[in-house]
Amino acid sequence: MSNRHLPLILRLEQVGLKASIGSDFLLKDISFTIEPGHKVAIVGASGAGKTSLLRLLNRLVSPNQGKIYIQDRPEQKLTAIQLRRLVVLVTQEPKLLGMNTLEALSYPLQLQKLSESEIRQRIDTWTDILRIPQEWLNRTELQLSLGQRQLIAIARALVMQPQILLLDEPTSALDVGIANHLLTVLDDLNQSQNLTIIMVNHQLELIQGFCDRILYLNAGRLEEDILATEANCQKLQQKLLRLQKEQEQEWL
Repeated sequence: MSNRHLPLILRLEQVGLKASIGSDFLLKDISFTIEPGHKVAIVGASGAGKTSLLRLLNRLVSPNQGKIYIQDRPEQKLTAIQLRRLVVLVTQEPKLLGMNTLEALSYPLQLQKLSESEIRQRIDTWTDILRIPQEWLNRTELQLSLGQRQLIAIARALVMQPQILLLDEPTSALDVGIANHLLTVLDDLNQSQNLTIIMVNHQLELIQGFCDRILYLNAGRLEEDILATEANCQKLQQKLLRLQKEQEQEWL
């Protein structure tokens, strides 16, 4: 289905973000657009600004320069509640904030004042689709592995029915089978609901077959914006490994 008649779901114009301490920029002059229903990967070496970019899109931090538009509306015109119903972020190391799994899945829907039956229906749907066992529902954060918490955090995001899903290394703690199933679920949701997905992921072999585009960040700048089908992931992986080694040598 063509999205040309729809507004751009996301647009950044020369966005910059400074570090909380000092005058250095974590991100500098970032500009790109994303159409509804696109799947975009953000890649780069450690410290390139990938997580900072996701946090900007969810307004956990605000830009020091430039503009961000959501559905052609300036991001600052949306309240935090409005924005975070449209744009949901799953962090790399998600927390349950002292709740058990069921409470954590229910909480954002309770804030939306949904009925208990609707809340339970959504939770049942997504725990089933993501193959989350019922026995996890009473477990607390301390009783769950990082991979289990990642899967629960993704379920918590999906029950909210966002239009943009931001994922920070969502497969980093998952085994290959679960990671592939997750990407299949996300791809099906993208096709059926036109969900826009923006994912930070260092596993290039996974994202090349999943994403439409790859944004390559280096030292806070967007160096490449390429179609995934045209990307040389082996060359890109070698570049990332080289940069990582250079960083490690600087730290020694």
